[in-house]
Amino acid sequence: SRDVLFVGSDFGEGTLTDSGYPRVIKEWTRGTNIEDAPTIFEGEKSDVSVSAYINDQRMRSGPIYEVQSRSITFYTTKRWVRRLKYEHLLANDDPLREGVEDPENFIEVDVQPDAGITFVAKMLLISLRSDWEPIPGSRTYTSGSLLFVDADTFFTKGKEACEFRLIFEPTGSTAYEDYTFTKNYFILSVMDNVKTKLSIFKIDEDGTKLNFVGGDDEAKILQVGAGAVDSHDSDMIWFFTSGYTQPSSLSLGDASLLESSSNDHSYVLEDLKSLPHMYDSSDLSVDQKFATSKDGTKVPYFIISKKGISLDGRNPTLLYGYGGFEISLGPRYIGTVGKAWLERGGVYVEANIRGGGEFGPSWHQAALKEKRHKAYGDFIAVGEDLVANSICTPATLAARGGSNGGLLMGMMYCSRPDLFGAIHCAVPLLDMKRYHTLLAGASWMAEYGDPSTADWDNFLHKYSPYHLIDENIDSYPPMLVTTSTRDDRVHPGHARKMVKKLWDMAEKGGKNWPVYYYENIEGGHGGAADAKQSAFMTALAYDFMWDTLTSSINQNK
Repeated sequence: SRDVLFVGSDFGEGTLTDSGYPRVIKEWTRGTNIEDAPTIFEGEKSDVSVSAYINDQRMRSGPIYEVQSRSITFYTTKRWVRRLKYEHLLANDDPLREGVEDPENFIEVDVQPDAGITFVAKMLLISLRSDWEPIPGSRTYTSGSLLFVDADTFFTKGKEACEFRLIFEPTGSTAYEDYTFTKNYFILSVMDNVKTKLSIFKIDEDGTKLNFVGGDDEAKILQVGAGAVDSHDSDMIWFFTSGYTQPSSLSLGDASLLESSSNDHSYVLEDLKSLPHMYDSSDLSVDQKFATSKDGTKVPYFIISKKGISLDGRNPTLLYGYGGFEISLGPRYIGTVGKAWLERGGVYVEANIRGGGEFGPSWHQAALKEKRHKAYGDFIAVGEDLVANSICTPATLAARGGSNGGLLMGMMYCSRPDLFGAIHCAVPLLDMKRYHTLLAGASWMAEYGDPSTADWDNFLHKYSPYHLIDENIDSYPPMLVTTSTRDDRVHPGHARKMVKKLWDMAEKGGKNWPVYYYENIEGGHGGAADAKQSAFMTALAYDFMWDTLTSSINQNK
C-alpha cells in the first residue's frame, strides 16, 4: 500500500548474501525508522538474493498475492505464496485492519526450481527452463514452454488436480522473448530465427483462460516490443521498434483492435516519436547468415555492410559477441556503430552464439559450465565463415565484447590469436580461478562453475584466459583492455592482472604482444559515468580497432 513497503538492503552485518545482494526483507511503515522495521523474510548467506512483492490482480477479478522468494542460484528459485485481503496491505495500526483475520499461511510453489512464475487474473503462468512432467505419467512440457493453470486449483488441490494449458511451445527455431499485460490482453514477443513478432491473447471474462486473437504475420529483422500504458485500467500499449539501420521508434497502440483486424501492426494507432538518424544508412544492407560450428550446429549471425561490397578480404570487419546468461543479441539501432564503423565503410557483424537466449533455454544451457567451449567454438566459426567468404582476412577482422563478452574476448586472444587482427576486451572476467571471490562473482557460479571444487580441474582452467597466456606464442594480436575503477560487478582486478602479466611476459621474452590499457575512474560496470565519458570510451575503442585494421590494409597495398 502507499504506507507500507517491503525493503531489501544492506542493514548491517550479515544482511547481505555472499553475492552482495539482500538476504533480509523488512516491512517498513511510513513514519517509522527503517532500522526498527520488522524482518518478515530472510534467506541463507549462500543464496544469490531474496525478494518479496505484492501482485494485485483485483482489476482482472483475481485476488491479491504476496510472494516471497529465495534465489538459490542465478537460475533456481524457491517461492512461497499466499492470498491477501486489501486490509492486509495496510499499516498494522490502520483502523481498517481492526477485526480483520490474519492472512493465510504461505504455500511453497510446487514447480521446478528453474521455472519462472507470475499471476494474471485467476491464472498462474509458468515458464519452463527445463522439461517438466507436472503430473507423473502425463504429458511432459518441453524447456522453453509457457503454460497457464487455474491458480486456486493449483494451490488448494495441488498440481495433480490441474489442467495445464500451453500458451507457447518452442520449435527448433522459435523462443519466446518476453511478455506483458494490459487490463484484458496478454502480449507475447516471439523470436523466430532471431527475428521478432508479437502474438496477442485475450483474458476471458472469468479470468481463467487466455485465448489467441492475433498478432504479426511474420517475424522481421527488427526488434519489436510492447508495454502497457496502464495495465490496471486500459488496453492501450506503447509499441517499440528498432533495427540495425532503423532508429528506435515509439508508437501508441490498442491491443483490442486485433479483434476486428488481422493486418500486421493493426493495433498501432499513432506514431509518436523516433530517434533521429545518427548516420547515413541509405547504402547499407542487413542480412542474416549461418556459420557451422565444430559440432555441426548452425550458428546465425547478422551482417551489416555497404551494398555490393568487394569480396576481396580488405573490408575492416568488426565481430561482436556475448554468449552468456541467456541474453540475446539481435536487431537494434546503435548510432555509435553506424557513425564510428559503418559510415567509414566497415562491416559490422553480430554472432548469436550459444550461451545466449536466441533460441530459448536450451541454446543457453548448451554452453553452461563444462560446455562453455561451444560458445567459443561458435564465435570462432562465425569469424572463419567471414574469412572463408572473403568479407575479410584475419588481419582485417576485429573482435569486441564486454563483461561475459570480455571473457569471450580473452578466450579468443588466447585460443585463436591467428584469427583476429585486433581485439577490444571491455570490463572483462579473465581470472576464473578467483572470480567467485570478487564482488558479485559468487552469483555466477551457476553459469561458469565453482572453482573451489573439482570444477576447476575438470573444465574451468580451460576457460581462464589469465592462466592460458602461452609464453611460446611469438605474436598475439593487438588488444585494448578497458575497465572501470568503480565497476561493482566485475572487479577491475581481472583486467589489471591480465594486462600486467602480458606486459611482464612480453618484456621478459622479447615478444610482439601489443596490449593497451585504459581504466576509467568512474562509471560502474558500464565503464562511463556520463555521456561525455561514454563518447570518449566509445571513440577510443573504435579508433583503436579501425586504425589497427586499416594500417594492415595499407601495409599490404
